[in-house]
Amino acid sequence: MPLSRRQFLVTASAALAAGCTSRFNQPIPTPAQPRGPGSDYGSPAGFHIAPEYLQMYRAMPEERFPVPAVDLRKIDPRYYRQIVPYYSAEPTGTIIVDTPHRFLYLTMEGGQALRYGVGIGRDGFAWGGTARIAYKREWPVWTPPTEMIARQPELEPYRNGMPPGLDNPLGARALYIFEGNRDTLYRLHGTSEFWSIGKAVSSGCVRLLHQDVIDLHDRVPNGTRIVVLQA
Repeated sequence: MPLSRRQFLVTASAALAAGCTSRFNQPIPTPAQPRGPGSDYGSPAGFHIAPEYLQMYRAMPEERFPVPAVDLRKIDPRYYRQIVPYYSAEPTGTIIVDTPHRFLYLTMEGGQALRYGVGIGRDGFAWGGTARIAYKREWPVWTPPTEMIARQPELEPYRNGMPPGLDNPLGARALYIFEGNRDTLYRLHGTSEFWSIGKAVSSGCVRLLHQDVIDLHDRVPNGTRIVVLQA
């Protein structure tokens, strides 16, 4: 069950007091702010990044395939994971993908949501509607469709699946979207390509930073309602 804002913040505070670094209990601080005119996201001097965010996007050596820390200087702070006001008729615990604006929302109580920045691939623009997360996988195998192999023969070695790892297109976690019992073939998944967050990229579905997709994976159960909004 998704946490209310109060439960989330109380749990986060308790974790910090105990020196806990569990990915379940990261606080949601204020995003980094520009230090002055002319600042930009690629400049080390351009932004002061809150230490809570550095912790949130830390290296994760405990993972099956160690995940490196994210260089947050190279990402627009609006795409950092954070709680935001968000009013929706959808029930608490619904995933809403705002494709045009490159955000994913996990609805919470009290007109708020936990928001993640996402990158949208070509395939991510091809489907919209309401469905469910049928199941989830940690460090999934990726199997390219036959049609993709026909277009990209270099993928032939992976016809029976690409082993998991940081270079696997599905990344650290994948959440599989079904309409009823039908696999839509669309996924929420991790990526090492931090530069793709907030952008439309050449391929893939809906991609999140590894740290974010791990966090989302741990928050939502199988059967979670998902709504994908298109322009």
